Amino acid sequence: QVQLVESGGGLVQAGGSLRLSCAASGRTISSIAMAWFRQASGKEREFVATINWGGGSTPYTGSVNDRFTIYGDNARNMVYLQMKSLKAEDTAVYYCAAGPRGARNVGDFDSWGQGTQVTVSS
Repeated sequence: QVQLVESGGGLVQAGGSLRLSCAASGRTISSIAMAWFRQASGKEREFVATINWGGGSTPYTGSVNDRFTIYGDNARNMVYLQMKSLKAEDTAVYYCAAGPRGARNVGDFDSWGQGTQVTVSS
């Protein structure tokens, strides 16, 4: 399994920006699927973004498209989620996840971080 530790969450005003970080150990991130999910209070965990290591477009959920960017640093074995133009509805606990290549749904990922809280005030 991969060990994942997220950081970078916090309280931000609507329209602001945050960058979440995910430090991975145990596997090289470029050899596996890496993704961000989020879970708002009382709601199911939902997919946010995943890195497409093969190039081309990076799959994002529609509500964050053009506002969030996922990218990786292979030298540091880290994955980031740059978030801009944040909205109140982005408030959630954000989780980093790792799984086999091609993973996309919650059940496909077998390693999860502890989560980091993002709160956007309107």
